[in-house]
Amino acid sequence: MITSIQGLLTSATPLHAIVELNGFGYEVNIPVTTAERLPATGTVVKLHTHVIYREDAQTLYGFATTTDRDFFRLMIEHVTGIGPKSALTIMSRLSVELLESAIRSGDIGMLSKCPGIGKKTAERLVVELKSKVGSGPLGQTASGTTDSATFQPVASVQRDAIAALLALGYKAADADAAVRQAALTLGAKATTEALIKKALA
Repeated sequence: MITSIQGLLTSATPLHAIVELNGFGYEVNIPVTTAERLPATGTVVKLHTHVIYREDAQTLYGFATTTDRDFFRLMIEHVTGIGPKSALTIMSRLSVELLESAIRSGDIGMLSKCPGIGKKTAERLVVELKSKVGSGPLGQTASGTTDSATFQPVASVQRDAIAALLALGYKAADADAAVRQAALTLGAKATTEALIKKALA
């Protein structure tokens, strides 16, 4: 099985990346949360991958971290009614850290707001994954933080910033997206206060 791919990023959209390796261009399906962290085209990228083989196709899915890839696998292998496309849609809406937090706390409301995910599917996510996701604080998974040199794991300052926005009344998905964008703009050394200020701007 292909567990990762590293090569030249020649093209990228919010849901696809083309990685050139040894003269071949590999199309990789990615969630928006991974697309946000891709380097500039023309530079080297490493994606952690999962391949799905079917009679008429071989589809490659890629993720910024092994934690993201493993969560994708959990959904498609253990949750009835969730296939690869649905799993990518869910992971494009919320970061894995917030998804795991919602599953641990049984927050059906947050999960059911993801496009294409109704109340019943959200309930299945909680029932079938609650015992399989990390039991630590927001953002700490069973396997811990990861990862490759290409991507930065979600830092505790980002989790604290998300928690602050939630306390201010932000919806979880909006708080998550705002802090992710603030972190991308300000860089890895940004403080919690700076992230909150940028997210609120």
